[in-house]
This record gives sequence, C-alpha cells and structure tokens, in this order.
Amino acid sequence: MAAQPVPVSKQTREVVGGIPTEVVCTAFGATVLVVVTQYGKMGTLVSVEPDAVAEGISRPLWTTKVLLGKDEPLVHISAKHLVTSVSQEAGNKGVLLAMALKDRSIEGIRTLKELIHRCRVW
Repeated sequence: MAAQPVPVSKQTREVVGGIPTEVVCTAFGATVLVVVTQYGKMGTLVSVEPDAVAEGISRPLWTTKVLLGKDEPLVHISAKHLVTSVSQEAGNKGVLLAMALKDRSIEGIRTLKELIHRCRVW
C-alpha cells in the first residue's frame, strides 16, 4: 500500500476587533479545511463548492451548504466571502469552512479573510 501524504497545516492567532481569533488551514487531497474561531471551537460547518463554469463566464458560481449548525443567510454570505478566493487559488477545490464568530461585521470578515490567506497551504 502506498503511503498517503501528510496533510499540510498552518495556523495563526490574532486579536480581531478586540476578540482573540484563531485560524487553521489544512490542505487535503481535493479539499481545503479552514477553521476560523473566536470561541475556541469549530462552530458552524459549511461546504463551499464551485459549480461548473458556463461558457462565457470567467468565474465559477458557488454553492454553499451548511452541514452542521445554524442555516441562515448570513452564514452563507460570510462563508462565500471568506473562502471563495481560497478555492480559486487552490484550482477550484472544495473548501470545508468551520466558523465560530462573535464579530460578523464586514470589517471583521475582511480581516478574517486576510488571516486565512496568511495560513496559505493550497
């Protein structure tokens, strides 16, 4: 049996909007796992997948699905904003996002997106 590659993982911690925040990114074969937490736990688990690109459209559309946790519109919007660029940079891989956020402001989301890109493993 061939040895499986060890998943690559990076993490960072920073205070975002006065709230201690941790980000962990792990690259698996066809999926990137991103954990963003301000509670010290995984929270809501969201799958973000690129759809097939229609002819004439330069970027894929995104499908989000809440696997665990509250299924509300803000979760879908936040997930798309946080990790669609991760998927694109990883060659349109699926992203599994676990997020437990106290601060869901647009400024907070922008800062979290920057933190995610500091943990680039894709």
